[in-house]
Parts: sequence; structure tokens; C-alpha cells
Amino acid sequence: MDFTPTEEQRAASLLAAEIFGDLSTPERLAALGTSADADLWKALCAAGLPGAVAETGLLGLVLMLEEQGRTTAQVPLAASCVYGLLALGAHGSEEQRARLLPGLRDGTEVAAGAFARTAGAGVPRPVPSGPPTTGAPGRLTGTVPVVPWLCEATLVLVPDARRGLWLVRVGDPGVGVEPVATTAPWSAGRLTLRDAPAEPLGGPAPHDPYAEVLATARIAFAGLQAGVCAGALARAVAHTTTREQFGRPLAANQGVQLRAAEAYMDIEAIRVTAYEAAWRRDAGMDAAPHALTAAWWASEAGKRVVHTGQHLHGGIGADLDHPVHRHFLWGRQLDAHLGAGAELLEELGALLTKEPHA
Repeated sequence: MDFTPTEEQRAASLLAAEIFGDLSTPERLAALGTSADADLWKALCAAGLPGAVAETGLLGLVLMLEEQGRTTAQVPLAASCVYGLLALGAHGSEEQRARLLPGLRDGTEVAAGAFARTAGAGVPRPVPSGPPTTGAPGRLTGTVPVVPWLCEATLVLVPDARRGLWLVRVGDPGVGVEPVATTAPWSAGRLTLRDAPAEPLGGPAPHDPYAEVLATARIAFAGLQAGVCAGALARAVAHTTTREQFGRPLAANQGVQLRAAEAYMDIEAIRVTAYEAAWRRDAGMDAAPHALTAAWWASEAGKRVVHTGQHLHGGIGADLDHPVHRHFLWGRQLDAHLGAGAELLEELGALLTKEPHA
């Protein structure tokens, strides 16, 4: 395994870091409140970063999402790339790719995914009306309580009760979108479908598109968590090296150093498991267990890291005027979105002990 970024991946990551660093400042985030940053999204699309995912692959996307996480930039990069560009690129029909990919690349289309956080989660899935017909349009009925970035989306990838994947156009008759407040400002919404028109994603395939899209999402959001945690730790280090107590910096205390070192090791574990899973997916190898492993680290270790970042700031961390609280909120939101550690381990165990097909 070689996780060294290619020239294209490195260039995309550096450009993303520059744009996020310049535009997603604490002052700008404070002014935005809970709104998505439309101007930042336009800048990213004008630079060609969402469209670059077709060349940089999932590992390239993970590297860009790390940079987003460092600044907690409020744009739907992960959702639109995973549920739009990558899902259509891997599983869409030739006609769907020709019709939808250009808009997803330039940002005029934004995709969201109405996926449960884990494969076995008890979130109701919409039910298609009538028997399945290969490649034919259909209609969906059902409700998904929380869909990240739904309020910014024009297109939603919806798995049905039989794990089939459907494309639903926001604004069509029977498609209801109601804003939902979440811990992090992800423009989330409640999706209600009442005999809503939908088109199936691609055609019949020997693999399981639902499982592949879910694994891809887990890897991408794990990469985002790596950046969120890295940003939280960087802020904690900056604070503890400049803040003095009893005549010396807080960072001189052994307890502070140990907490920071443990957080660093947790971040590296999140990062390396996300990189490995993304690398395997890009190489066409089985990445399902590796995606679950990355999601587990992102959920469990990510939660520890953002708590550490908050703790090392002392009372300042509880001040909403200080930017570290955003990393805490994003880290907890990603923990909830990826699924509790026990759920992920249960699913991973079931996958690893599954009888191989003859």
C-alpha cells in the first residue's frame, strides 16, 4: 500500500487548503450562522475542485475534505461528491452521467443522500410503488427524518426498502423538504415522499450499489472528521502554548502534553484508516470492512479528540465567540452521523464472519 498522493491529488488538496483558509475564516463563519456558504461553494466549483474528484478519486476527495474539516467550512462538498459525482460515475447509466455530471461538476446541481447512518439502522426507507421494473421510472413513498445538506440539494439519492437506489428531484410534486436543526450547520432537512417521481440509478449490476455508496460515504465522512479533529488539536496547541498559568505556559504541564499526544495518535488512526479504505476503493478492491473500520475510528476517536480540544481550552472553549466550539459540534455531529461505535462494530463483526459465496 502506498498512500503517497499523486501530483493531481496533492494539487487539489493544496488548492482546497488555500481556498478554505482564505474564505472560511472564524469571522465569516460567525456571520453565516447556520447558513451554507454559497460564495465559498461557488469559489470551490469555479476552481474545479468538485469535478476534480473524477481524476483524483476517493483518496483525493478525502484529502480535500480534511482541509474542509480543519476550517469547518459550511459547504456540501462531501455529500455532493459522494452521492452525486462518485455514485453516478460508478453506477449511473451513460445517459444519466451525460445529463447530470456536468451540473454536479460546476455546482449548479448539488446532491444529497437519504441514507441511514448504518446498514442496519432503524430509519424507515421509502417504498417504491408496484413491482420493480428494470430501468423504468417509479414512485416512492416514505420519510427520512434527517438528510444532511438536503436544504441545499437539487438532487437526492434515495435507497428504498429493497436497497435499490433512486434519484429524486427536489421540487418535484410529492417531494417535501422541511429544515431540521442539527448539532452542526449542515443545512439538514426532513425528506417526505408521497408518490414522488423517481428514476432508478443505472441498471442491473452484479454488485451491490447500495453497499458501495454507503462504504464510500463512510470513508469520505471519516476523512472530514480527520480534518475537524486536526483543526481542534491545532487550536488547542496554539492556546496552551501561549496561555500562561502560574508563570508558565499551560503546555508545560505534563497532563496537557499527554492529552495532546493521545489526541494526535487518535487523529493519525482516523487518517490512516480513511486513507487505506479510500486507496482500496480507488484500486477496485473490497473496501467494505475497511470503510467500517475508518467509520469506527472517526466516530469513537473523533469524539475523544474534540472533547480534548474543548477541555484544553478550559472555560474559553465554552464561549461561542471562540472558534473551537465549531470543531466540537462538528465532531459530535459526525460521530452521530457515522453511527455509534457499538453499532459499527456489530456490523463489522457480521461482515467478517459472513460465509463466503461458493
